[in-house]
Amino acid sequence: MVRYAIYAAIAMAIGTLLHPGVTWAVTLLLGVLAAMVVPRDPRVTNPLRWIESGLYYLLPSTHFLSEDRFLDIKHASLRQASWLEHLTTLTYGTDYAAVMLLVAIGDSYEAGLPQAITPREFRQTLLGGYLQDDWRFRSNLTLNIGLRYEMTTVLKDGLGKLASLVSIAEPSANTTADANLRCGTQFDAAATYGVPAQPGTTCDSVGPYYSNPTLRNFEPRVGFAWDPFRNGKTSVRGGFGIYDVQPLPGYFILQHNQAAPFMIFKSTKAVSGGFSAGNGQNLLLNPAALAPLAASTIETNPHRSYVMQWNFNIQRQIVPDLTLTLGYVGSHSVHLLFRGDDGNMTGTGLAGTPSVQLTSAGYLFPCGFVNAGDAFCTPGTTGGTQASGGATNAQVNHALGVIRYIYWNSDSNYHALNVNLQKTLTHGVQFQVAYSFAKSLDDDSQTIAGDTFGNGLNAPIWFLPKVFRGPSDFNVTHVVSVNGLWDLPTPKSLGGFGRTALGGWELGSIFAINSGVPTTPIIGGDPLGLGNTGADQFGLPNRVPGCDPIVHGFAGSAPGSPNWINPNCFTLPMVSASSPLAPQCGDFSGASHAPPALPSGMVYCANLLGNVGRNSLYGPRFVNLDFSILKNFPVKSISEAFNIQFRAEFFDITNHDNFVPPQPGSGDTNSTLFNSDGSPTGLGQISLFANGQQPAREIQFGLKIVW
Repeated sequence: MVRYAIYAAIAMAIGTLLHPGVTWAVTLLLGVLAAMVVPRDPRVTNPLRWIESGLYYLLPSTHFLSEDRFLDIKHASLRQASWLEHLTTLTYGTDYAAVMLLVAIGDSYEAGLPQAITPREFRQTLLGGYLQDDWRFRSNLTLNIGLRYEMTTVLKDGLGKLASLVSIAEPSANTTADANLRCGTQFDAAATYGVPAQPGTTCDSVGPYYSNPTLRNFEPRVGFAWDPFRNGKTSVRGGFGIYDVQPLPGYFILQHNQAAPFMIFKSTKAVSGGFSAGNGQNLLLNPAALAPLAASTIETNPHRSYVMQWNFNIQRQIVPDLTLTLGYVGSHSVHLLFRGDDGNMTGTGLAGTPSVQLTSAGYLFPCGFVNAGDAFCTPGTTGGTQASGGATNAQVNHALGVIRYIYWNSDSNYHALNVNLQKTLTHGVQFQVAYSFAKSLDDDSQTIAGDTFGNGLNAPIWFLPKVFRGPSDFNVTHVVSVNGLWDLPTPKSLGGFGRTALGGWELGSIFAINSGVPTTPIIGGDPLGLGNTGADQFGLPNRVPGCDPIVHGFAGSAPGSPNWINPNCFTLPMVSASSPLAPQCGDFSGASHAPPALPSGMVYCANLLGNVGRNSLYGPRFVNLDFSILKNFPVKSISEAFNIQFRAEFFDITNHDNFVPPQPGSGDTNSTLFNSDGSPTGLGQISLFANGQQPAREIQFGLKIVW
């Protein structure tokens, strides 16, 4: 199928150059042809789904383009839809709903108005300078002292196309010119793009993107090197420094590809008659009540973001060619970026909207009675009574839809013990053994995008950052690495052919074994009623005390689907039926309401945040062995340095499979143990290889000429 994929890419490129319509025709033709050769799932009876599968089979890797998408089919297969998304953007793109003919029909629709897709021209200046000096305080003690100053100007756009909500809160749903919307220049999307005036189409004020927190970025540095025994065999080193985290343009790129008023982008669930071809433009032009505009907000007056780093190590020469180093490295970061894909949530308490309650059972989010006689309240709403209903939307912003956010309100810590044993090359042998015992803690590991890490939570609750404090998404506790090189000796008695055949051989190897990366078991969907539909929504279950959440040895696994998370160690959030919290709890309608799932005297509480900690489970360890064989053929007749080297390199020579753990919504979604209605998913299995590694060794040969 590789050659078919190449043919498909060539055909699409030619079609795009000729006419956009030709590309659509080629796409459909390729899909039909591929559907004829791709094995079909007998459960799929829709011919359009066969075409979709054929297209994905031809171009399986194009999902990497989806981050710049202007179309998103929620709860459908983004991996299959993303190539069509990008194709539509490359062509005329006048009606995105036509794509619905070729992809799974989702329960929400996100799209951008094509004529609003314009480039951004970010502008920023960074200025830095430093002073540094080495002071030989004693014959065996050297001090290094320095001071750096580094600042950046406030980010601007060459055409002023930057916009941010000064405050994410807006209690009124009918605000046409949102009083919070500050732009780099005055702009009226209604007049420019011909869309109806609605919240977000007009800038209320013009001003800087944010106040500059970098003007006082003085960064002191100090270090020392000490030879305590004055014999050159022992060295004690240490240092401390402050390093600023500058608000560089890369952090803000994804804040603007969906943000009003310069981009008309909407997300909607309520579509009369469902999603259908020919309805895409209407969805972008419909009233704001049905599909409010997407926007962006960043903290208006951020604090200085910086990292304090320190280290201390002792190095000792054991013998002339063997050195042992023991070290400690630590850091503390403050006012770090807290990034998410949709911060339009409930429970903030801003501008009169209801606030989340901290109870003895955990954080309880708003839940109101929408209709008279409802047996349970509805998460995401506020007010109303069981007798008469009347609850209203509890989101922080009633005027706008998806709101991407950046706040500088998190921090992190890192501590590590490092051990290193190194032998330099003598007698044809060198090796190194390194071990690290480390822990990195933070509130959120996301940076440029809400889904930077597949094992991360896409949109943590930005007003409760400490609730999500836990191991970083990239935390690896134990890291062991061993590498070596052996220059095989050649018997001196050999000469001529024997020396050529048996001499010049080298063996090399690298062995690594690391503990796994963390993950978080979640409840899928939006059980809390946060309403942030632009993010990978989630809730947290409760953990059963004393239960081992890991399925060791993949016990009970089906072929090709190794079990890792034990779902029996997790339950849905619940409270006592006699608790005053019980009337404020939404129900899990799809869950079993009988013991043992729901113990006697307890009621479910969908809008209660469970007690499972972020990144509280770890995946399988990583083990890898690489091996190499080198043969050198020196050609002295040309020059003393001329050498032809043959290389045979074996990666993962033991053919050992390495996996990542089941992941939440940003990854493979296999850590989703419950659906939003409380029904069990049956997931918890491993499905992805670590670092994209395939379950097979790789062997490569090479020839290197050195002169």
